[in-house]
Amino acid sequence: MLLFRVISSVVFLTSVIFSVPLAFDVGGRTCGLAYSLSLAAFYFVYSILRIITPPDHSRFRWALVKSVGWTQWILLPSLLIWSLNRFSIDSDNSSGWVEESFGKRRSHQHAGFREWVFGRGGLLEMTAVGGWDKLLRWSTPVFQLCEGFCSLLVIQAAGQISRWLVNKGGRSDSWMIGLLVMSASVISSSVYFLWRITRFPEIGNGDATLIGVTITCAVFLCAWGIGSGRGNPVESSLLFAYIVLCMYQIFTDYLPSDSASTSAPPTSSPADFPPFPPIVMASYTTLVHILSTLPSTIHSAFAFASAALATITPSVIISLAYRLFVLYASTRIIPAVRESGARGLEQEASLEDSDGAGRLLGLLSWFSPSILVSVYTSLLMQHFASSSANGSGAPGEWWRSQGGDVGGGVWRWVNVGATMALYALELYLGKEDMDGDLTGNWKAD
Repeated sequence: MLLFRVISSVVFLTSVIFSVPLAFDVGGRTCGLAYSLSLAAFYFVYSILRIITPPDHSRFRWALVKSVGWTQWILLPSLLIWSLNRFSIDSDNSSGWVEESFGKRRSHQHAGFREWVFGRGGLLEMTAVGGWDKLLRWSTPVFQLCEGFCSLLVIQAAGQISRWLVNKGGRSDSWMIGLLVMSASVISSSVYFLWRITRFPEIGNGDATLIGVTITCAVFLCAWGIGSGRGNPVESSLLFAYIVLCMYQIFTDYLPSDSASTSAPPTSSPADFPPFPPIVMASYTTLVHILSTLPSTIHSAFAFASAALATITPSVIISLAYRLFVLYASTRIIPAVRESGARGLEQEASLEDSDGAGRLLGLLSWFSPSILVSVYTSLLMQHFASSSANGSGAPGEWWRSQGGDVGGGVWRWVNVGATMALYALELYLGKEDMDGDLTGNWKAD
């Protein structure tokens, strides 16, 4: 049963990662928003059904939830095809959803009230897609700040665990040397990526000033935490790495710059080395011949998979993976802090918890598929707003041409500042203790 749940989760995550950017790339901004909205709505309704139906002993609950759950594998491609068929890129339509719904020409485009409200491009359709667009834009600050808060929880939990290992875990000298080496490696890697940031050609005077101020504050906080004893090298190194990660995500998509690709040397003449052995060349020729004889359907499927892979942006995937990690880790860290022991790490938050924080985390865990779709769509919108189409044109030009809002990394900078301010407050109000809330009741046998 556990294996099936893992496989189902992996298939769901893979399908969402591949299909949502494909809808944006092929169908345009409205198509991508409509597809992500349909996905989020379906999983929202599915989560509600799982909550309000009777317990596991009820046959009705089992039949209803299982039937709806099995339909998702058919519904996901069906929704993608429906979105691509219904919503297409209209180059002449650059107005917002309010103008499209209440424009002066609406009475001439639709014959009756029913068609005006429920028809193609009608009021209901444009209001739903436009409302979803507005909700994702307004949720961007919430997602960013939650990422910083959860990252700080993970950093402090790692610091408390490392302090417990050094003081009470046994073999303290070995743990101390190992943790110092790990912290030094993290700081060295962060400094390398910080050097990479300074080499980006799009860095201006204002960006350089922000980078300098941020790094100065981060170094001061790390030194203050280590010197005062309220922090440790593990916390400081992870905090510095997270600050560099945020700045790196502001200025790059983890792709080679155009200058590096254009400055590549021309293709030289064939090498003087002999070719592969005859048995290798014969096997390669046979494999190519076998692949060429495959049905055209397989070739079309391979081309479709290649096109879907081409739409995935490394920066979006890395940001999504990191957010999922810190959010999941926070759902385990908060119960552990509440229980003041290691057993809390093994507990999952549920709606039956006695405190409000546990019930809230349990409620969010029920709606995790919808939250995943929302976070992923928000990251894609940030990527499209700060990048250009096909690597040409001004940043955000393609997104602006389809009515999108072009925004920079303002909220990433706000997240960096808020994270450092919260950590500084923790250091100011904290005390130099060897046992934190997470490891206070851990046993040292």
